[in-house]
Amino acid sequence: MLASEFARFLLVGGFSAGVNVVARYLLNRVMPFEAAVLVAYLFGMVTAYLLSRRFVFEASGRKAHEEFIRFCMVNAVAAAQVWLVSEGLARLAFPAIGLTWHAEDIAHVIGVLSPVVTSYFGHRHFSFRK
Repeated sequence: MLASEFARFLLVGGFSAGVNVVARYLLNRVMPFEAAVLVAYLFGMVTAYLLSRRFVFEASGRKAHEEFIRFCMVNAVAAAQVWLVSEGLARLAFPAIGLTWHAEDIAHVIGVLSPVVTSYFGHRHFSFRK
C-alpha cells in the first residue's frame, strides 16, 4: 500500500510541478525570476493539496482548512528548499560552469523536484495524519 500511495504522490506531484513550472514561466513575463518562483510555488501547492486530498492520502478526519494549514507548513519548508536550490543553481552553480542555455528554467525544474521524498513523509505523517 505504501508503494502505491507513494506512486500516486509522485503522479500528483509531477502534475503539480508542471503547474508550478508553467506558472513560473508565465509569471516571469511580468515579474522577476525570484518572485515568479515563489508565486508559482503557490499555484503548484494548491494543486497538490487538492489532488493529494482526493487521490493520494486517506481522510485524516480533520476539516479541510486544518489539513490545508498543515499542508502549508510542510510546503513552507519545501518552498524554501525549492527557492534555495533554484537560486543556487541559477545564480551560482550554472554561471560557474558556464551554463547559460535556459539556466533559470533548468534550475527551477531541479529545484521543484528537490523536496519529493521529504514532502511525502511530511504530508503522510503530519498533513494527512489521522
